[in-house]
Amino acid sequence: MNIYDKAHDLAGALKDSEEVKEISQAMKLVAADPDSQRMLDEFRVRQNELQQRMMTGDMPSQEEMETMEKSFEVLSLNLNIRRLFEAERRLSVIIEDVNKIIMESLQHLYGGELK
Repeated sequence: MNIYDKAHDLAGALKDSEEVKEISQAMKLVAADPDSQRMLDEFRVRQNELQQRMMTGDMPSQEEMETMEKSFEVLSLNLNIRRLFEAERRLSVIIEDVNKIIMESLQHLYGGELK
């Protein structure tokens, strides 16, 4: 059994999943509306900036977090963007579950150290 072949199989299964298809369809709907696309792009830029800051240990203020939450809520009022967010969330759950399965398969290696 070649682990890389299995990884490519998994990647193909993800690519062909309903969740990825739904993301692709939602992205097309958002792209068809320039205002929606602009709002989403601006949100993603701000979101990425905050994530980059957090990775360097620069935690955003409560006000910045509240502003992002409000922006998310406003964007979610747009049905196409909400559809995209929901599809991305479902894919994220799958990826987290797959990661958990992989990590659990290796837990026996570090089980003694984790206790």
